[in-house]
Amino acid sequence: MSKTIFLVEDNKADIRLIKEALKHSSIPHQVVTVRDGMDAMAYLHQEGEYENAIRPDLILLDLNLPKKDGREVLAEIKADPKLKRIPVVVLTTSHNEDDIFHSYDLRVNCYITKSRNLSQLFQIVKGIEEFWLSTVTLPSK
Repeated sequence: MSKTIFLVEDNKADIRLIKEALKHSSIPHQVVTVRDGMDAMAYLHQEGEYENAIRPDLILLDLNLPKKDGREVLAEIKADPKLKRIPVVVLTTSHNEDDIFHSYDLRVNCYITKSRNLSQLFQIVKGIEEFWLSTVTLPSK
């Protein structure tokens, strides 16, 4: 059964690298990408152009997003009874301790700091994929 990974990331280079890292996965999947927090919530609520959006199995969320910050997106996801069980992995460049604490206060499932080293970033994404899409039992839709 194919898994849907919802990537919420505004940096085009990071989107390309994350998709490339997932390309050689043995787990059938599709990656859906939006580049700001407003589109992320519209997608998750199946609003407007996203009315036929597929519910994701996993959300990879950057914190520093335009229009609606990733922290706000995380808070909305975890406060919504229809969305709160979708695992959210914060994947960000922020090492800020306040961001880490606040994300866990908002019930993020995992907080990972992106590496600027290409091979390390690929290892991180591969680890996310193996753990969240292969090892863990995800809630059914």
